[in-house]
Amino acid sequence: MTRSRVAIAGSSGSIGTQTIDVVRANPDAFAVTALSVGSSVETVIEQARELRPELVVVGNPADRDRVASALPGVTVTCDLTDVVDVADVVVNGVVGFAGLPVTMETLRRGKTLALANKESLIAAGPVVQPLRAVPGAEIIPVDSEHCAVHQCLRSSFDAGREVGRIVLTASGGPFRGRSAESLRSVTRDEALAHPTWKMGPKITVDSSTLMNKGLEVIEAHELFGVPYGSIDVVVHPQSVVHSMVEFTDGSTVAQLSMPDMRLPIGYALGWPRRIPVPYGRIDWSQLSRLDFEPPDRAAFPCLDLAYGAGKAGGTAPAVLSAANEVAVEAFLAGRIDWSRIAGTVEAALASHTPTVPRDPDDVLAADAEGRRLAAEVLSR
Repeated sequence: MTRSRVAIAGSSGSIGTQTIDVVRANPDAFAVTALSVGSSVETVIEQARELRPELVVVGNPADRDRVASALPGVTVTCDLTDVVDVADVVVNGVVGFAGLPVTMETLRRGKTLALANKESLIAAGPVVQPLRAVPGAEIIPVDSEHCAVHQCLRSSFDAGREVGRIVLTASGGPFRGRSAESLRSVTRDEALAHPTWKMGPKITVDSSTLMNKGLEVIEAHELFGVPYGSIDVVVHPQSVVHSMVEFTDGSTVAQLSMPDMRLPIGYALGWPRRIPVPYGRIDWSQLSRLDFEPPDRAAFPCLDLAYGAGKAGGTAPAVLSAANEVAVEAFLAGRIDWSRIAGTVEAALASHTPTVPRDPDDVLAADAEGRRLAAEVLSR
C-alpha cells in the first residue's frame, strides 16, 4: 500500500511531536513530506535529519539560509501554505491565528485536514465553512472530544437526521467540586495542576475555568452542524469517555480510551482506516468506575459565556477567544485573580456588536477588538 504523505504544520509543538511518534510507529503507512516551525530552528533541523522531508518551512526569513545549509537537498521556504503542495494529509498543530492560512489552503486544495488549530473554526468558522464544500476537502478533528464524536457518528446512517444530541465530556479540571467563593483565592500553581492531561499553560488554565470546554462547544457546532441546544457538557473526572452521541432512537454511542493524544492523531492520519498500533488501550481489569456529573455553571461561568458567544455567532466567538487569551495571560503573569478571567471576558463581549466576517481580515479585526476590549477592562 502506498504510504500517505503527511505534512506537519507546527512540528515542534505537542501535537507535532506526537504526530512524529505515530509516524515512527507506522513507517509502512506514513511518510513525513513537510515540516514547519515558527522559531524552533534547531528542533526542525533535528526532525528533518531523521524524517527526510521534501520541504521545511520556517517562520523567520532570517533563519532560512541557516536551515537550508544544514539540510542539503531539502527545500526551505517561509510560506506556511507551501506544506500543502507535498501532502495528502496536513496536520495543523499551529497555535493561534497563524494556523488559519494552512487550514484554508488545505481545504481549498481539496485535501484532508487533521485539525488541532482551534482558531480555525472557533473564530473563523464563517470563513472556513464554505471551503468544506470543495471536492475532496475533509476535516478530521484531532481534539480528543471531537475525534470521539467523529468516531461515534460513524455508527449513523444519516447523522443529519438521526443525531439527538452531542455530549462533550470534561474532566472538571483541578477545581472540580470547588465553590465560587473558594475559587477567589486560587493560585497559578493550583490552576496549572491538571489531574489527567499534560498541556501547555494557557489551555490548562482554560480547563480550570471550563472555557476550554466552552470553546469546544463552539467547535462542535461548527464541525458537525448540531444546534447549540443539542450540545451538552458533562463532567467526567476519569477522562476515559471522551464524548458521546445520543441518537433519536435513544441509543447513546460513546468512545472510550485512556488519555493519549496519539490516538486521535493516528485516527486522523489513517482516515478512513484505523491504524494497527493501539494507543490508550484500556485495561478493563483495572477500570473500576466511570463517574458523571453536571458542571457547576455558577462557579465556572466561562462555559455559559462561550455558549452565548456561539449563539450570537458572527465575530462574537473571535472576541470571546481573544479576550480570554488576554485575561489568561494576565492571570499567568500574576496581574489578576483567577476569578477575574470570566468577568473580563464578559465585559469585552458586552461591549462588542457581532457582525458576519467576510474574509480572514474581518476575523483578525475581531480578534484585535477582543484584545483591545479586554485590555481596557483590565486597565480599569
